[in-house]
Amino acid sequence: MTPPALRALLFDVDGTLAETERDGHRPAYNATFADFGLDWVWDEATYGELLAVTGGKERLRFYLERYRPAEACRADLDELIAAEYAAKTARYQQLLASGAIGLRPGVRRLITEAREAGVILAVTTTTSPGNVTGLLEHALAPGSSEWFAVIAAGDVVPTKKPAPDIYLWALAELGLSSDECLVIEDSAVGLRAARAAGLATVITVNDYTAEEDFAGAVAVLSDLGEPDAPARRLDAPAEVVVDLDVLRAWHAAALLSGR
Repeated sequence: MTPPALRALLFDVDGTLAETERDGHRPAYNATFADFGLDWVWDEATYGELLAVTGGKERLRFYLERYRPAEACRADLDELIAAEYAAKTARYQQLLASGAIGLRPGVRRLITEAREAGVILAVTTTTSPGNVTGLLEHALAPGSSEWFAVIAAGDVVPTKKPAPDIYLWALAELGLSSDECLVIEDSAVGLRAARAAGLATVITVNDYTAEEDFAGAVAVLSDLGEPDAPARRLDAPAEVVVDLDVLRAWHAAALLSGR
C-alpha cells in the first residue's frame, strides 16, 4: 500500500527554528530578575534542567518551588509570576527586534522550499504567540508569519508538551491526519508529544538537548544543513542536507515502519 503523501511540516520553535533558549530566553530571564531586584541567576546548568518543564510561567513556578521555597509560599505568587513573565517577554522581544537571534542552519532554506512547493507550514510550540511571530518577522522575513496556516502556541491548549494536545489541536485546525504530516523538533519532550499524536518526527538537537533519548525519531541531526555545510546524522554515520525530497523519503519510510 502506498503511504499518504507528505502535505504539511509542523515546526517547533525554541531550539528548533533558532537557538532562542541560549541566545534569547535565558538572557531575558536573567535581565528580568535583575530588573525586579532579585538575586536569581539561571546559569547554563540550571536552565538546562528547567527546560524539562515546558512553558515559561510553568518554568518560573517550578524554579521557585524547587530552589526558592520561601518565595513559592507568597500569597501573591500568581501575580509575581505573571508580572515576571510579561517583563521577560518584553525583554525577549527587544532581543528579537535587535536582530540578535538568527535562524538555525537550513531553516530558511527548507521553509522557503516547502512554501514554494505548496507544502503546508505550521507551528506547534509552548512559547507565546507573540514570541513566535516576533521570531518569524525579525529572523525569517517581514510578513512570514502569514506563511503558516496554523500557529499553535502558548495556552491554546491547557496541557503542554510532553502531552500531545498541541499537536492534536494543530491537526484538527489543519484538517489533516497525522500520516500526512511530519514534525521537526529539538527535544525529547517535543518528540514524546509528537509521537503520542501519531506523528513522524525529525530531531535537530541543540546544546541543551544533545544528550537526550530520541528513540522513535525518524532521524536525529545536528541541524538541517546547508549545501556547503551538510548536517551530521547523529543516529547513523552520514551527512545530509535536509530538503523536501529527503523529508518525503523519511516520511514514507516512517509510515511503512510504524515510526
